[in-house]
Amino acid sequence: MHNSTQAKSAIFPYRYRRYIVYVCVAVIALSLPFIQINGNQIFLLSFDHKELHLLGTVFSVQEFYLMPFLLIMLFVGIFFMTTLGGRVWCGWGCPQTMFRVIYRDGIETKLLGLRKRIDNKQKAPDFSLMSNKLKKLLAMAIFSLIAFTAAANFLFFFVPPHDFFAYMSNPFEHTILLGFWLGIGLFLLFDATLIGENFCVYVCPYARVQSVLYDNDTIMAIYDSDRGGAVYAPNGEKNPLAPKKQNEANECTNCVACVKVCPTHIDIRKGMQLECINCLECVDACTSVMAHYNRPSLVCWSSPNAVSSKSKVRYFRMKTIGYIIVLAVIFSILLIVGSNKETMLLNIDRNTQAYSIRKSGAVHNYYTFLVENTDSKDHKFYFEILDNEKLEIIAPSDPVSVRAGSKSKSVVTISARSPLDSALEDKDLLEHIVIKAYAVDDDNIQVERKTFFVYPPAKDLRK
Repeated sequence: MHNSTQAKSAIFPYRYRRYIVYVCVAVIALSLPFIQINGNQIFLLSFDHKELHLLGTVFSVQEFYLMPFLLIMLFVGIFFMTTLGGRVWCGWGCPQTMFRVIYRDGIETKLLGLRKRIDNKQKAPDFSLMSNKLKKLLAMAIFSLIAFTAAANFLFFFVPPHDFFAYMSNPFEHTILLGFWLGIGLFLLFDATLIGENFCVYVCPYARVQSVLYDNDTIMAIYDSDRGGAVYAPNGEKNPLAPKKQNEANECTNCVACVKVCPTHIDIRKGMQLECINCLECVDACTSVMAHYNRPSLVCWSSPNAVSSKSKVRYFRMKTIGYIIVLAVIFSILLIVGSNKETMLLNIDRNTQAYSIRKSGAVHNYYTFLVENTDSKDHKFYFEILDNEKLEIIAPSDPVSVRAGSKSKSVVTISARSPLDSALEDKDLLEHIVIKAYAVDDDNIQVERKTFFVYPPAKDLRK
């Protein structure tokens, strides 16, 4: 059943496929902050400007109602991905794993020769030698360039690149940003060079979540004990009858190549373990060994049900279909809500003074209008009262200019034309009104907000 997959793995190992994925992820992550649509980033959560950029559309802090949808999609996406492919994110997309591959396999092993072989990650360098200590320091120095570049790139999703470089030209005037950059960079350096895979095993909470989301159809690196033999007993102890040829039917030669190559230092033959990150290094190792015997690998990327029943992996089942439906619904809602984005925002607050009676007998109500221009262009805005001839706006008399992405406060005065007639007609002295705010230079930009006008009692108007 798995012969075609094993053949592909032998010709083009999973390790090389992961490298291709790593390159693609790195290119996307590094270039994404610099790609703009209508002058806006594809994704930016700016605390400085209090705005969210999503696919080139800018949402102000008052429109952060989109954030719950994004967070729900994130968590449901994680659940779906884990149910389907286990810790495939850890092995194929997590920056922690990528940094470790760059540092351990690239810098330490290939570049400096501090480690002898990529396929033996269990043998630590001999640091009793001064040359190895110097190589370790050199490796950390080289990786520090990558760490601080990655830290800056991470901050680009919160501070636009042009702002970041402008702020860092005077770093001591922007100590908070400088502190975040240095802190993240130093953490990445410490994590990749010293903590290593212990972060995946002991710190990362994702390992604990996966055990709840796994089922017998989740694909993972799995050892075929029917062919290889039960190397370990169910309690995890070594099976004395397993290696090496006590049972002629057992194909496992106990070469421990799968153990040597594992970055998290586990033996995949024990079964599913929280430490497994689905990097599939063990699959490549066993494929290489079993090729000498003209046999498929004993470790494959499959599901427990598929291995035990010698059938195909069930990718689509009730659980995964349910996650797909939920993701589709949330994404549709996000598109609908996002497409109805207003290009201006209006917030109306009444003055603490309910009303004032002028000498002319007119009644004035006072409001504070907060206008936010969420468009990418500057606009002039004005206001009008809809379907009410008894009231008029007497201040401001001229349109309010608001720059792109900026806000402006205006004190607005509304006057009643015939206050006595309205006071006699309306017993509760409140009249609900609708305010229309619009851009005088663009007919497509307009919003409506409800508020109310307060009249004094009729006896006060007769005085």
